[in-house]
Amino acid sequence: MTTTSTSASAAHRATVYGYPRQGPNRELKKAIEGYWRGRGDAATLRETAAGLRRDVWRRLADAGLHEVPTGDFSYYDHVLDTSVMVGAVPDRHRAAVAADALDGYFAMARGTQESAPLEMTKWFDTNYHYLVPELGPDTVFAADSTKQVTEASEAMALGLAARPVLLGPVSYLLLAKPAPDVAADFAPLTLLDRLLPVYAEVLADLRAAGARWVQLDEPALVQDRTPAELDAAARAYRDLGALTDRPRLLVASYFDRLGEALPVLAAAPVEGLALDFTGPAAANLAGLAAVGGLPGKRLVAGVVDGRNVWINDLEKSLATLGTLLGLADRVDVAASCSLLHVPLDATAERDIDPQVARWLAFARQKVDEVVTLARALAHGTEAVAPQLAANRAGLASRAGSALTRDPAVRARTAAVTDADARRGQPYAERAAAQRAHLRLPLLPTTTIGSFPQTPELRTARADLRAGRVDTAAYEARVEAEIRAVIDFQERAGLDVLVHGEPERNDMVQYFAEQLSGYLATQHGWVQSYGTRYVRPPVLAGDVARPGPMTVRWTRYAQARTERPVKGMLTGPVTMLAWSFVRDDQPLAETARQVALALRDEVGDLEAAGTSVIQVDEPALRETLPLRAADRAAYLAWATEAFRLATSGVRPKTQVHTHMCYAEFGDILSAIDALDADVISLEAARSHMRVADELAAAGYPREVGPGVYDIHAPRVPEVAEVVGLLRAGLVAVPADRLWVNPDCGLKTRGWPETRGSLEHLVAAAREVRAELPGAADQP
Repeated sequence: MTTTSTSASAAHRATVYGYPRQGPNRELKKAIEGYWRGRGDAATLRETAAGLRRDVWRRLADAGLHEVPTGDFSYYDHVLDTSVMVGAVPDRHRAAVAADALDGYFAMARGTQESAPLEMTKWFDTNYHYLVPELGPDTVFAADSTKQVTEASEAMALGLAARPVLLGPVSYLLLAKPAPDVAADFAPLTLLDRLLPVYAEVLADLRAAGARWVQLDEPALVQDRTPAELDAAARAYRDLGALTDRPRLLVASYFDRLGEALPVLAAAPVEGLALDFTGPAAANLAGLAAVGGLPGKRLVAGVVDGRNVWINDLEKSLATLGTLLGLADRVDVAASCSLLHVPLDATAERDIDPQVARWLAFARQKVDEVVTLARALAHGTEAVAPQLAANRAGLASRAGSALTRDPAVRARTAAVTDADARRGQPYAERAAAQRAHLRLPLLPTTTIGSFPQTPELRTARADLRAGRVDTAAYEARVEAEIRAVIDFQERAGLDVLVHGEPERNDMVQYFAEQLSGYLATQHGWVQSYGTRYVRPPVLAGDVARPGPMTVRWTRYAQARTERPVKGMLTGPVTMLAWSFVRDDQPLAETARQVALALRDEVGDLEAAGTSVIQVDEPALRETLPLRAADRAAYLAWATEAFRLATSGVRPKTQVHTHMCYAEFGDILSAIDALDADVISLEAARSHMRVADELAAAGYPREVGPGVYDIHAPRVPEVAEVVGLLRAGLVAVPADRLWVNPDCGLKTRGWPETRGSLEHLVAAAREVRAELPGAADQP
């Protein structure tokens, strides 16, 4: 395609659905945490946030976007913002919200000593976490459009075309759960007719504020949906479309193909659809053609991958866009989803090989790609010839680079057999050997791995990077932290200890920095939840382990105690899920490479005397394909990769794994297929539900459902933990139940960590004393 008509060119615009919130130096994180600590007031926080929003909108407009998103900004989470917008505040937080809206908002997100927070789980198959709405048959919705109107008005005051972005009503209800005091079989979607008038009021408020378009995100519709759920979506957009006092409506979906929901949305009386055309969502192209396109409507085509960091194939995207031109009245160009899921700016990375740097596109570069594609549609490819030439050269550089291929790694993966991914003994034999070797009591206590990263430790790490201290001084600081952690755990009475991971900046990045094929960024921060940001490494080439990664520190910790110290590793699926993984070969092949590197580390840990080795796979569920038809193949290679990493150990070596903040009921058979001896899972916020799910599925091995929610700044009372343990014992026999927190303790402070773990041990002892044969326990 080289030319377009003048009338058509006027129609092709560039936009995005959302943008990173944190600021170039994580100013938002610092402002919020400063507010929590009393170092700044609410006015300062709001001023900082408003400044960040203005900067983003101006940058997007200056880059060439014709329409900027508003409402995607959040102090903590956009789903929580939606709960506030519709008045879905849990009863336990209503007083706090009434007293102070901002503090009440953070209470819902983080909890208080008196009130538990909302449950947190993964946003579809990403590593972003959202706060789960709690609803029930008595829920009364009430509109509060203050945030949405304020932010749209701010952008319009800058002279910009603003498109407010709201989570759609159907997805909001499908993402919600029954409140704790509501029957588990309550379906929040039954509240749709009660919720739609609230959305109508918000839409009217936005129209009155001057918004011409509003985007309603419905990502839940890319999942398998029942006829009743599809009927609800049709009814929702029939009713919203019939409103007269509203802006134009753009209904958006992303992360996968819409499938059976596409004809429902195509037929809805709305003015436009925004669809993903990347990855598995490329099937939306055929689906759109099958329903006859969108005559008379706007199509926003997400052809730039908003979730990965590789440069777009611009000519391939232009071919897709060329096909779409005949399927809608107006075709605009966008990224496939919000750019919240990628870092801010690749040009900030000064330490990455220049050859590799030209392969990368972070949020700012993706905006440039969107603008380039829109210009090509509007004015012909001649208008963007330099950009297309540079893009072709970058793609060719990556495809031909020796950095991406290691013949030795490929030969090793090709030689793997089925036997390499199986333990040599059945679980019953291993369990007997482990009990005899470890001699643990019933309800053994442990933690998930990390302990608080103290200011002294963070300072030492920064000093090492800056050259202010040498490696020996830094390692002495790490050793001091390990000694303190071991001493505390022994005093507290924990049964299986950890070294606390003081040497690790992040559970994926730490390993990525020691494996070939990975690249670490310096500024590639991405929001995981709230003010928790991570720097996912970039997996650019074949993966191998040049040498041991954890053995020294685990051995050092074990030498300071007679109790077993767990070796702590991150599993192959999580190493992929929490990285920006290469897209030039199947994920299964990359997972096998990582698994073999970890297998070497597991073997070295065992040879060094480590009797308990934990290989964490919190991402196993989050990477589950959104469509059921795609899941069996994924789970087959994902579970094989875990077993490949862990199956070389002796029977008496106990293999643990850990998962958190996900819907585990969808993957119970896969959890079994991991063949881990012990699995620890998040359970505190979900009220021990996972223990019941495992019991119902007949899970045969040992389980540690978490009894302490580490994402809330509160110390659980002993009685609270006792109650959770007793609930766990209803589902899991005492000889297979472990006692542990929900997740690692890295983000917590020492005072709350001490109190929480001391209460955890006290609760375990209290419940243990109630068990038959307690006096005979070691």
